[in-house]
Amino acid sequence: MATPALSLRHVSAFAADVRESLTKAGQRELPSKYLYDEVGSALFETICVLPEYGLTRADARLLEKHGEEIVSRLPSPVQVAELGSGSGKKTRWILEALSQRQKTYYYPIEISPFALAACEKELGHIDMVSIVGYEQPYLEGLRTVAEGRAEEDHLLVLFLGSTIGNFDRDAGETFLREMREILQPGDALLLGTDLEKDVELQMLAYDDPAGVTAAFNLNLLARINRELGADFDLRCFRHEALWNFAERRIEMHLRSTRRQTVHVPAASLRVMLDEDETIWTESSHKYQAEEVPEMAARTGFRCEGQWIDAEWPFAQNLLIAE
Repeated sequence: MATPALSLRHVSAFAADVRESLTKAGQRELPSKYLYDEVGSALFETICVLPEYGLTRADARLLEKHGEEIVSRLPSPVQVAELGSGSGKKTRWILEALSQRQKTYYYPIEISPFALAACEKELGHIDMVSIVGYEQPYLEGLRTVAEGRAEEDHLLVLFLGSTIGNFDRDAGETFLREMREILQPGDALLLGTDLEKDVELQMLAYDDPAGVTAAFNLNLLARINRELGADFDLRCFRHEALWNFAERRIEMHLRSTRRQTVHVPAASLRVMLDEDETIWTESSHKYQAEEVPEMAARTGFRCEGQWIDAEWPFAQNLLIAE
């Protein structure tokens, strides 16, 4: 399979986002969605099999064990849209369950052409399933799918892993409300939420001894160098994972080990970083199981079912649009 080319639109949006995030007053940031280029996606696949990172295995166990039950609660016919499909490995359990009763269209929605290519390769051979990928932001892609569906079709939206946890809590609820506005009553959302657990256990998942998560985080700077012509010196940054007790979230940062100036030509940007200053790259908010039905009710859904993994506290939540 040929390597997908990066569009001018993508490069322009990437440069604009980098400029806006790195010039914020106070804490500098970089959007977490850009962690997942071809290299970042490969590193994340490695993270998912590390013994310290139980989240993805919990996510997959629940889908494998309860996929048929989840699908049985949905009306027919149903088409599937996934926000941030990644390689699509976990999605197989839902699609295979659906394929037993109907022909299904599956619409992975990703900003990464590399992820869409991996998803096609992973899931392209399931009987009765046709894949149509959209290289678009989440809501834009979902709107495209919703507007193109047949009148009799219901939608199942997959938002798996702990991606909702990458949003601040208020922003996460705003995102769910915006999603609900696109959906019709009776459409479904399968939402993955990572649950609170021992802090030390959580920290190891985001700062593993093998250094894979550090490489994943630092690759964001390497990506900016590759695609936007920047001159970040990766040797002068250190990966850090922090637990924010007040917000109940893991934060990933890149700490500058010296005072330095960085140029990002494609973003027309020159940034001066102080020694010990950090760039915040990702958040992962953790939930309590009872919070999810309450969040659903506030955003236009009802919680139809919740399944919790016994080994690694993680929940799959089936929400129905009211």
